[in-house]
Amino acid sequence: MSESAFYILSGLWATVLVVIFIKAIRLSYRIEARSPDLLNRTGLPMRAQLFHTATNYKVARDAETQSLRRRMNVLLLISLVGLVGMAVGLSLFKPHA
Repeated sequence: MSESAFYILSGLWATVLVVIFIKAIRLSYRIEARSPDLLNRTGLPMRAQLFHTATNYKVARDAETQSLRRRMNVLLLISLVGLVGMAVGLSLFKPHA
């Protein structure tokens, strides 16, 4: 594989991982909206509470919310595995000097 093809492929891979991570963040916001203990009552914008929703801390226990949480966890796992795979691929690639 040529250098330019490898870097283009790496860029596309990174873009896909960012899109997957953004989907997980959006699911986290939906989970927070369904969970009374995680609602934002300040009126100010807040970051997604990914840690709380991923670990099921203060999350509503109804079936639909738990289904959303499982989907979010799968997306986070895909993102993590993809980043590790990308790191391994980049470390194995030796550009021509």
